[in-house]
Amino acid sequence: MAVASAGQLNLKEAPAWGSRSINCFEKLEQIGEGTYGQVYMAREIQTGEVVALKKIRMDNEREGFPITAIREIKILKKLKHDNVIKLKEIVTSPGPENDEQGISDGNKYNGSIYMVFEYMDHDLTGLSDRPGMRFSIPQIKCYMRQLLTGLHYCHINQVLHRDIKGSNLLIDNNGILKLADFGLARSFCSDQNQSLTNRVITLWYRPPELLLGSTVYGPAVDMWSVGCIFAELLNGKPILPGKSETEQLNKIYELCGSPDESNWPGVSKLKFWPTLKPQRPMRRRVKEFFKNFDKHALDLLEKMLTLDPSQRISAKDALDAEYFWTDPVPCAPSSLPTYEASHEFQTKKKRQQQRQQQEELAKRQKISHPQQHVRLPPTQTGPGHIPLRPGPNQPMPNPQPPVPVGPNHHYAAPRGPGGGQNRHPQGVRPLHAGQGAGYNTNRGYGGPPQQAGGYAAHGMGNQGPRGGAYGVRGAGYPQAGSYGGAAGGRGPNVGGGSRGQPFGWEQ
Repeated sequence: MAVASAGQLNLKEAPAWGSRSINCFEKLEQIGEGTYGQVYMAREIQTGEVVALKKIRMDNEREGFPITAIREIKILKKLKHDNVIKLKEIVTSPGPENDEQGISDGNKYNGSIYMVFEYMDHDLTGLSDRPGMRFSIPQIKCYMRQLLTGLHYCHINQVLHRDIKGSNLLIDNNGILKLADFGLARSFCSDQNQSLTNRVITLWYRPPELLLGSTVYGPAVDMWSVGCIFAELLNGKPILPGKSETEQLNKIYELCGSPDESNWPGVSKLKFWPTLKPQRPMRRRVKEFFKNFDKHALDLLEKMLTLDPSQRISAKDALDAEYFWTDPVPCAPSSLPTYEASHEFQTKKKRQQQRQQQEELAKRQKISHPQQHVRLPPTQTGPGHIPLRPGPNQPMPNPQPPVPVGPNHHYAAPRGPGGGQNRHPQGVRPLHAGQGAGYNTNRGYGGPPQQAGGYAAHGMGNQGPRGGAYGVRGAGYPQAGSYGGAAGGRGPNVGGGSRGQPFGWEQ
């Protein structure tokens, strides 16, 4: 590294990773917490840049630096794309540190290691959980196209993400979506014959081949998760909220039909097929369950939620689906509205605080104004009486008129004539193998790639919920969140925990 003159800053070259101290940053707010570390929003003192600091705890390690963190850092240094999170550098602390309460972390001799990421304002789960939030169709198309573009870039660089879910999709106030949390990511060979663990991907987004015990798989496992995210955005809630592996598979069978050798050759040879095969034949009901979806959305969803992974659509082909080229077309990221910071960890923490305040207020009111038991009169059934509790065939008094739903105002310019020739916006080439971006807007899609990154910490073992985008693993109680939050999650894993969190050990 070049040396600056005395008294001058060297602004031409970045410092070597690990050469700087955590003291170069000022911690502003904790935005994630879990068994294996915390995540903070911080400001670099010298430049004023806001970043995310993810602490890798070392006090529980018996064999040196965690191998999962090494793997993650290696992958993040390899990936450089606008829709993949950027890992900026690694910094260290020289010795023991104190937490928010002034308690030492007990790491007396080794100090701590932090991963420094670019800061993002939201994650998709935290944003969608905002009260009254409902995404427009052009907004959903914009987010989905960015997700598929980033994932296609990972796949052509032979990287499986293996934990696609809403809390691992970060969004900034410029409307840019980035893939994050590469703690379970793994490089794969193109021949797909290497044996990998099937104990990955959050339960609600885990594909059937992993649930049935497959250890030979490829990019199709990520595409199933994308299909679940896609349907969740259009449906307004998760579509496959299983509480165990068995229940998760049953929900998949009920939605996608029961697999057999005719629609999924080789399924009967999977490890767990004898014990987890469907108990009765079930037909595919995707179009029936989501009959309110647009026909092009249904067509794309059907291809993403295909049982046979060899027939599941790829990220590249999904980007060229008719859904993205029919009105309303995806809006530009820069046209999206801005929101207050909305991370899953933070929104759950706020809700928990509100519940506690309401409970305390209710207790005080009960103490100051004790209520006496009042017996309700019997329901009157004679003429002229309105029942106190209307039945299913009895209308409520003074019904409110339905609220009309207005048109969408995020429509972008319609697709021009000429079929495939005008399929891509001006100055943009379609995706081909080896290219990192699939479209271009005034925000530079398809331009020079950016440094990649992800927010995942190490953490092995089935110890409960995983964190979110910055990769903090939760403890053995409901502790999910976009940054490994402490509030309850949205789905348990096989061994308990929140939001169907995946097992930590992996290959």
